[in-house]
Amino acid sequence: MNALVILIVAIVVLVAGYIFYGGWLARQWGVEPDRPTPAHELEDGKDYVPAPPYVVLGHHFSSIAGAGPINGPIQAAIFGWVPVLLWVLIGGIFFGAMHDFGALFASIRHKGQTLATVIAHNIDDTAKKLFCIFAYLTLILVVAAFASIVASTFAVTPVPLDDAAKAAAAEAANMANMRTAMISVLFIVVAVIYGLVTRGRKIPAAANIVSAIAIIVVVVALGYNLPVIALDNTTWMFIVGLYILVASVAPVWILLQPRDYLSSYLLYGMIALALV
Repeated sequence: MNALVILIVAIVVLVAGYIFYGGWLARQWGVEPDRPTPAHELEDGKDYVPAPPYVVLGHHFSSIAGAGPINGPIQAAIFGWVPVLLWVLIGGIFFGAMHDFGALFASIRHKGQTLATVIAHNIDDTAKKLFCIFAYLTLILVVAAFASIVASTFAVTPVPLDDAAKAAAAEAANMANMRTAMISVLFIVVAVIYGLVTRGRKIPAAANIVSAIAIIVVVVALGYNLPVIALDNTTWMFIVGLYILVASVAPVWILLQPRDYLSSYLLYGMIALALV
């Protein structure tokens, strides 16, 4: 089958799922677009901080996309493109999108609290404890998988000296990994600075978007041309683990949200180039 036909069919199915199934869920749950969110109702400059809609979109888009673009082709190579395409379309609409939409909606209707608090409020404390145990065990698997993927993407491996062809291939792979690592580290540093600088400021949307794209271009250019970080897989596993620990307890506005917002434009650009 022609790849363009598959792409068009997938786009139509996803858009239809968003409009019809997503719209039906919104009506069933009583979504009110004009209803103030907890960030506005309870704004305190610390835990409740409003953000522009396009910033929130970028934050969630980057978070949800995750390693999908990496793992998708790998799964297709293993299981074939048909089952993976069906999983992306059927699973994405009726499982993934519905799950994330429902979790966000439930949290917003409960003052932005965690799902564990939502469960305790609507069921009981025992259900909350069971959910926390399940979430903890699941997150161990997720964190381990993501850390392994990231570490292997950043790691530098020894270059074989007995085979010129293998040595050249290893050096090329190491250079690509070093560039990726440098860009990613710069992204984190810039994201923290960006979060601190923009916090509480009313920046026009056009200026915010243009500055974000400019930052991405500069970071990618610097990281690509200055690949100075060369660490092995084990070292990267420890670094990624430490980063996950810090990111999980740091305020969202100082790291995760600006990082995801900035990287979302990179994802948008990649999608646009892929379509072209």
